[in-house]
Amino acid sequence: MTTDILPGGVPARTNLHEASSLPPDAVRTVSRRDFGWRVIYHPSAAPPHAESRAAVALCGLERRAPLRIQQQPRLDPTTDPGARIFDIYCA
Repeated sequence: MTTDILPGGVPARTNLHEASSLPPDAVRTVSRRDFGWRVIYHPSAAPPHAESRAAVALCGLERRAPLRIQQQPRLDPTTDPGARIFDIYCA
């Protein structure tokens, strides 16, 4: 176990994949960034409104509300075909 803390006060030992509220077969990567959160997932394996639900769950770890969700272009669409990248900004 670690006592490290991510920006926003989230314990580094938190299972971010589980905390995102996305189904395990949909989520690829969840990471804390300086601006908020970056999520890579497969929309075909996720429920409706998955991005907004993930934003609420991840910003909630910081006791903040989601501010906006921004889609990011895929730099290499041949890697993990069908995956989508989005950034979450918390208020």
